[in-house]
Amino acid sequence: MNQDYPDRIFDVLIRRASSNDIQIIVSLMSQGALEGAKNKPIPEPLPEGYSQAFQKIEKDPNQSLMVAETNGEVIGTFQLSFLTYLQGGGQEDCQIESVFIAVKWRGKGIGSHMMKWAIEAAKNRNCRRLQLTTHKKRKNAHRFYERLGFELSHEGAKMQL
Repeated sequence: MNQDYPDRIFDVLIRRASSNDIQIIVSLMSQGALEGAKNKPIPEPLPEGYSQAFQKIEKDPNQSLMVAETNGEVIGTFQLSFLTYLQGGGQEDCQIESVFIAVKWRGKGIGSHMMKWAIEAAKNRNCRRLQLTTHKKRKNAHRFYERLGFELSHEGAKMQL
C-alpha cells in the first residue's frame, strides 16, 4: 500500500525499462505532450531511431531509463542522467527527464512514488543535487515538484538545433 495515499490501494514497481517497453514509453510521452503535440499517431512499428536511442541509453552507466508498473502494466516512465561537472568537485548531479504518467493513473500518487524513488537513487549514488526542467506552461507540475521539495530556482533556455 502506498503510505502517502492510504485511500488508494496499489502496488507500484519501479524498474529499468527493457526493449519491450519502448512502444509504451513512446505512447506515454505522447499522452504527456503539450497541446498541439498530443494525440499524434504513433507509428507501428516504431522508427529504428527509438531502438537505437534505447540501446545507447541502456549501455551508458550514467543513464537510467525507468518505468513504473502495476499488475504488469507500465503506467509511468522517467529517465535519470548522472552528470559530472568540475564545479561539483567530482560529485555528480542527477538530472530527471521525460517524466510521464498514463492519463488514467494521474492524481493517484504515481508521480510522487516515482520522484521519491528517484530522490533515493540520487542519494544512494551520492549526488550533490537533483535537478529537472519543466515547461513554463505546466503550472500544476510546478506545484507538484515544489510539494516534493524542489525549488523553482532557475530560469532555463533551450535552442532547437
